[in-house]
Amino acid sequence: IDLYYLMDLSYSMKDDLENVKNLGTELMREMAKITSDFKIGFGSFVEKTVMPYVSTTPLRMMNPCLGNHNCTSPFSYKNVLSLTKDGKKFNNLVSQQQISGNLDSPEGGFDAIMQVAVCEKIIGWRNVTRLLVFSTDAGFHFAGDGKLGGIVLPNDGQCHLEGNMYTMSHYYDYPSIAHLVQKLNDHNIQTIFAVTEEFQPVYKELKNLIPKSAVGTLSSNSSNVIKLILDAYNSLSSEVTLEHGKLPDGVSIQYKSFCKNGVTQTGDDGRRCFNISIGDEVNFHISIESQKCLSKDEIIKIKPLGFNEELVINLKFICDCQCSSGGEANSKKCFDGNGTFECGACKCNEGRIGRVCECSKDEVRTEDLDANCRKDNGTDICSNNGDCVCGTCECKKRENPAEVYSGKYCECDNFNCDRSNNNLCGGHGRCECRKCICDANYTGSACDCSLDTTPCLAKNRQICNGRGECKCGSCRCTGSKFQGPTCELCPTCPGVCAEHKDCVQCRAFQSGDKKDTCEKECSNFNMIKVKDRDKLPQPTDQSFPLTHCKERDANDCWFYFTFSVRNDTNEVVVVEQLECPAGPDIIPIVAGVVAGIVMIGLALLLIWKLLMIIHDRREFAKFEKEKLNAKWDTVTETNHLKNPPQRFFNETVMIE
Repeated sequence: IDLYYLMDLSYSMKDDLENVKNLGTELMREMAKITSDFKIGFGSFVEKTVMPYVSTTPLRMMNPCLGNHNCTSPFSYKNVLSLTKDGKKFNNLVSQQQISGNLDSPEGGFDAIMQVAVCEKIIGWRNVTRLLVFSTDAGFHFAGDGKLGGIVLPNDGQCHLEGNMYTMSHYYDYPSIAHLVQKLNDHNIQTIFAVTEEFQPVYKELKNLIPKSAVGTLSSNSSNVIKLILDAYNSLSSEVTLEHGKLPDGVSIQYKSFCKNGVTQTGDDGRRCFNISIGDEVNFHISIESQKCLSKDEIIKIKPLGFNEELVINLKFICDCQCSSGGEANSKKCFDGNGTFECGACKCNEGRIGRVCECSKDEVRTEDLDANCRKDNGTDICSNNGDCVCGTCECKKRENPAEVYSGKYCECDNFNCDRSNNNLCGGHGRCECRKCICDANYTGSACDCSLDTTPCLAKNRQICNGRGECKCGSCRCTGSKFQGPTCELCPTCPGVCAEHKDCVQCRAFQSGDKKDTCEKECSNFNMIKVKDRDKLPQPTDQSFPLTHCKERDANDCWFYFTFSVRNDTNEVVVVEQLECPAGPDIIPIVAGVVAGIVMIGLALLLIWKLLMIIHDRREFAKFEKEKLNAKWDTVTETNHLKNPPQRFFNETVMIE
């Protein structure tokens, strides 16, 4: 295994660099458990050294970091250490690295990946499993972003390392994702993106575009980088994906995989197998089909992604039938020896024409023979799709051998039928004489109408919920009020209970609004009567949808019923007795009224008595106050002074 560690050395990765300094020996020790032949390398990147990516003032070019931080000059990509088996050398060189800085958040990592991929000799890639660990805490620039710095030339995909430094970052734009994918595949490099949690969604989308790549969550200080690398390697090594090069015109290829545990896959999934362990064997069946006869031999290369081995297939196209070499000259099958019988047909001698060389060019007139090649005495000879040879139509050959004209007058073909989704006969039939002959369960002029009603089955196992017809595999609802894939929605419809209330009422109790039209309007369900509510079907006992209803009639009586659909038949189970409110009990009402009147009278008397008491007390208090303020004449006052107690007593008695 060759592993190259490519690290972002912008200022935000300062604490990460400290943890990577001992990565060499520790990773060597862990990888020894997997392989006995392991090499490790190290490279770093920051950004293009032009504005607006970095500050180009002389001071900032010397030290791009603010404050008293000591940072190295910005650079695009630097190969610090080519692949080596010396883990201590890795530690020593990485320990000497310094953080740099830039202005914008996205980094120039794509420039670095491109150089790592294409500079095979400088990096030291061997013909083994190649892993590239890309470590960063930011996004990335890609093709087109270079215009911000006045760089318009597209990346050329060539190696431009001089003194282990990328020297053309100011000249070439960033590579595109597709360009990067191509170079990584060409050089069999598997990429592991070790990024922080914040940028996981971005790099997961990038992973989907780059085959044989993985994404791991990097801790804020890269302390988990070894576990991340091992997990990603195990994930990549457990998957096999086949890829082929560019196919010749008219050639198609199909895969079928036979993976572990009897799993078989076709189509695009037929190119890969997952969950493979060391010692497991998986098989791929590959079929190649050609629709054209190419004049020269072609080559197709098929290889598993991430491996250097490849399968080279040489395609040789047989354009002439091999049977022509064994033809029978002057065969009696060709009108008494007027031709050579080869490949099941006559090849006429000079001067003879016809299907079996039965005509001589000198003995027949063209106009007489052409009449036999016109359909319905029309003007077109062989429907303009063939040549009239000796009074018989010989239909033209098309470039695609699968497309043929046929019929006595070449009026038929197998490629001008109706199409659906750009497929002839919708891919569900064959074209015969410009008409589609549909496969079973398909109909329509283009065989695009499926007779399968499974997509129309609603949750209640009814077709279109009983509210429409299943046509061509989809529901067509009977009214505009019904909506949804199975006509299950009806925003303006009443509920099931309200919808069937009147019919249940008229059939079960001979009352309600539809009493007079009951037989005509209410025969769409079977009705069963039960004695009480406990006998009604319960939802837990049924294998079909069931609705419980409680409705009230004009006399304020309640009736109970259930509505369900059983075997495409509406079924109503109704309680045969109405639940009406009981009449009033007169005696308690009269007693209550009398008791109420008496209580109200007593309450009024008590209130009146209370008011009188309050009034008397107020009057007495007023009197007492006036008595104390009374003044007596002088004589009376003198008598009072002579005998105050007796006089006061007598006065008091007199007043009372």
